[in-house]
Amino acid sequence: MKEYLKHHEWQIIEEGLDPHYNKISESVFSIGNGHMGQRANFEEDYSGETLRGSYVAGVYYPDKTRVGWWKNGYPEYFAKVLNAPNWIGIRVTIDNQKLDLAKCKVEDFKRVLDMKVGLLSRSFAATLPDGKKVRVESKRFCSMAHGEIGAIRYAITPLNFSAKATLSIYVDADVVNKDSNYDEKFWEEVYKEAAEGKAIVTAQTKKTFFHVTTGMKYVILQDGKKASFDRVNVELREKYAGNVIQLDLHEGKELVIYKYAAILSSENHAKDKMVAACEQVLTEATTKGFDALLEAHSKVWAHKWDECDITIEGDIAAQQGIRFNIFQLTQTYTGDDERLNIGPKGFTGEKYGGSTYWDTEAYCLPFYLGTAEQNVARNLLVYRHKHLQRAIENAGKLGFNKGAALYPMVTMNGEECHNEWEITFEEIHRNGAIAFAIFDYIRYTGDEAYLAEFGLDVLIGISRFWSQRITWSSDKNKFVMLGVTGPNEYENNVNNNWYTNTIATWTLQYTIDSLEQVKKAQGERYTVITKANNFDEAETTRWKEIISKMHYPADEKRGVFLQQDGFLDKELLRVSDLKPEDRPINQKWSWDRILRSCFIKQADVLQGIFLFEERYDIETIRKNFDFYEPMTVHESSLSPCVHVILASRLGYKERAYEFYLRTSRLDLDDYNNDTEDGCHITSMAGTWMSVVKGFGGMTVKDGMLHFNPFTPDQWKSYSFRLEFRERVIKIKISKDSVETILESGSPLEICLHGKPVMLKR
Repeated sequence: MKEYLKHHEWQIIEEGLDPHYNKISESVFSIGNGHMGQRANFEEDYSGETLRGSYVAGVYYPDKTRVGWWKNGYPEYFAKVLNAPNWIGIRVTIDNQKLDLAKCKVEDFKRVLDMKVGLLSRSFAATLPDGKKVRVESKRFCSMAHGEIGAIRYAITPLNFSAKATLSIYVDADVVNKDSNYDEKFWEEVYKEAAEGKAIVTAQTKKTFFHVTTGMKYVILQDGKKASFDRVNVELREKYAGNVIQLDLHEGKELVIYKYAAILSSENHAKDKMVAACEQVLTEATTKGFDALLEAHSKVWAHKWDECDITIEGDIAAQQGIRFNIFQLTQTYTGDDERLNIGPKGFTGEKYGGSTYWDTEAYCLPFYLGTAEQNVARNLLVYRHKHLQRAIENAGKLGFNKGAALYPMVTMNGEECHNEWEITFEEIHRNGAIAFAIFDYIRYTGDEAYLAEFGLDVLIGISRFWSQRITWSSDKNKFVMLGVTGPNEYENNVNNNWYTNTIATWTLQYTIDSLEQVKKAQGERYTVITKANNFDEAETTRWKEIISKMHYPADEKRGVFLQQDGFLDKELLRVSDLKPEDRPINQKWSWDRILRSCFIKQADVLQGIFLFEERYDIETIRKNFDFYEPMTVHESSLSPCVHVILASRLGYKERAYEFYLRTSRLDLDDYNNDTEDGCHITSMAGTWMSVVKGFGGMTVKDGMLHFNPFTPDQWKSYSFRLEFRERVIKIKISKDSVETILESGSPLEICLHGKPVMLKR
């Protein structure tokens, strides 16, 4: 765990440049706007350790799957998010010495991410090899008010000299990905141009032929007036366009470069009109200017924070942690495009391919349900409905038929693109997460129309998959599920993972109930749906039989559900038994040793108890938590939040708080030594759930919000805001009281500590 970032309620602050931490900071200080994102790379050249990263939503490359032994059903490719053309570049050369912080003496380095307004700032003094000292201050943002605009203010002040300087202000599409095979590059040039004051490059991805047009214009001021140049040269080379400007720097006089960028994708523009559209966006940006663009951007952030802020009094580290998580979630997904989803790293890195996982439904959906307008969460579900046919095709590749649908573990376009067999073929509980998300959305919003419009199609396909995937065991005289991987990925190819069996039968029952509901309420629509899906009501006969005769492994002596058949054959150790040098085990142990151990990567049985908590009494929850948590190494970012919520239910307040700090500061403090690859965006939604569902005790039962809150000992108070069925409520909780406010909408009855409370304005 690293604790080099300063604690502040609204800012992330780094003081001093430690090259060993730079890639971590590049992730943490990333900025985005739902349509594009940018790691916190330096504008000037940097020859030290760095991971260059600029990303455009929806743009990916299908990298061919490489495995030693091909198996039928393997996906043809692994989709990866691409490092897109670099729009931030400003190269500074003074008397033939390049400004490079890896080769200069750096003093007073400070990097600040102001989350309140979405602004990244950086300042430093650098001494060049010949003793010249220069101060630089930069600010930049990706506009939340205009998703295709990025803007930079870059100020240079010579502190002890006057000299000639050369500035290269450019767009560069000749970029690489860290995870490319054999240093392959993924972009080809389509078009480039440059003239004084501007440059534009259009590049296309290989294979997928996405076009991205990146343009820039700039304004240079000296002493507040337009600077005079000795010379401006146009620079053009493969996939690169820019301006090279020669000018004089004067001691003590600030020179300011305003650089405006337009980043356009063929997902949103006709390819033959992209250059003209880019010109138009650039004109708009330069006409408005940096300050006006920043003001519009800040106003959007002010509105966003009004919707989703969580305040914590008395614990700055906890306050900073939750706001950082909310900030990254909000700038990653805005919900205005149903074609887009949420990658595990968002716009902060390229690990995991930038693709969609089950994390969206299991972790992210509740955050957007509670903090945004209803259509934002709805679009996440519509995204899956759009991919239903692909899910049916995915199942077909594995031998399933008759409309059975297996949603992918990893995808960009609905097609499975994960190439590890124990995940691709076995981690099928992801299907259940998508079904549960439909239920969770309708339960929270009351949008019953969604079921008939989109939801039932998906439920039928998923239930058909479960029906075919489950088999009858004559030995057990039960239905069983063989050869699966549960949420605990430190167990592969197991039989009867309790969580998978549980969510499968729950899905079958929910689909049966949904069929009856739509048939009763919208008979004509029911006929359309069943005809379109070739659905015969006789199919439910087997579903009902599976529900009534499913095998769920359990240990009656301990009173716990077993993670899978044979779990008790393992040597049951506790994480506290591990030596410090063995942690994390996923970096220190062989895979064989991990698979044979009892250690659990993330909540598995407890994941099911969290989702279906209403089924279990408090003693059942306690026994399972006390059995499994001590064996859990929490080496998945998705694990701590589930444990916060269950520990809160059980009254384990100190444990809940410990888990909260781990999930909220996972990236800020680099708990898992992997933040340099990008932040854990999807698990950040779990941090929000930790506060609202954990400490706040929020649940929805029979269409009513229930709260059973407590205040951690380390906090004086905390508050959060929820959007719920066209109302907005605010809850403020302290050690002595709970204040409930209806901020907008009609009167609403809630349940607080088991008692009904009517909220009125």
